[in-house]
Amino acid sequence: MDNRFGEMKIFLRVVESGSFSEAARLSLMTPSTVSKLIGRIESRLGVQLVERSTRKLSITPEGLAYYERVQALIAELDDLEGFLSRKTVQLRGTIRINASVAFGALMLEPLLPEFWTTYPDIIVDLSLSDEMADLYLDRTDIAFRVGKLQDSSLMARHLGTVPRLIVGAPDYLERFGWPQSADDLEHHRCLGFNFRRAAPVWPLQERGRIVDRIVRGPLLANNGETVRHAAVRGAGLARLAEYHVRDDLAAGRLVEVLADNATRDEEAIHALYQGGKRVPQRIRAFLDFVIPRLQASLSPTFIRCSEQS
Repeated sequence: MDNRFGEMKIFLRVVESGSFSEAARLSLMTPSTVSKLIGRIESRLGVQLVERSTRKLSITPEGLAYYERVQALIAELDDLEGFLSRKTVQLRGTIRINASVAFGALMLEPLLPEFWTTYPDIIVDLSLSDEMADLYLDRTDIAFRVGKLQDSSLMARHLGTVPRLIVGAPDYLERFGWPQSADDLEHHRCLGFNFRRAAPVWPLQERGRIVDRIVRGPLLANNGETVRHAAVRGAGLARLAEYHVRDDLAAGRLVEVLADNATRDEEAIHALYQGGKRVPQRIRAFLDFVIPRLQASLSPTFIRCSEQS
């Protein structure tokens, strides 16, 4: 009996678990049976999907293309069965999410308990890093990104536009003085980042135009939380997203400087995901839940109210 659907599911487990033995355990099969099923698919298609070695298993480009199409087909079948059943389907499964450390900790994590009251069987696999994740290679379902988007086939949902602020601790400003103009940054300790796409420049307004000012300081870090902590402790000035320092500003741990020079320093935030109309129901449910809440938190009205409170 032809069971291509079952074979497809086994292949998904091999890719997502990264090994024949783990896929076999999840499928209640032996590793040799799983290997034979994958070999059967490869023989039928006439291409190699998986490269086997004694140390690791890797997916070929053809295997990755097959994985994406199979994932979409199974998601579409799940949607069809849910529609025809005419009843609420209890969603389950894992959602792999990538976000920056600050955005994940401050914006996403607070929403999860409420999300789980509605979808208790969905597992959120949350990876926080300020490095750029590759949705395809890292098998990420949703990535939240700050800044200009690269051209790609990914779907994007706009969450809002967030201003970046230059901030410092009162203790630091008492010792080093308040910068009155962009030129003053030359004499200040400016905390920065060390990841690949980071540049040691801060865009500021000068005489009606935007100029990238080169800055220097004692710290280069691979995430915004380290920079924020250092700024709060008086190590120097930091340039961070408004949502990242919102609580520190309200509590007086940090204060904004050069506000007139940084008024146009804003970046857009998007949720990126694969699939278009074939997005699995669990991923669509997560997006539909968090996006309006994130949009409200990132709206200009919310930001102004936070500044005034």
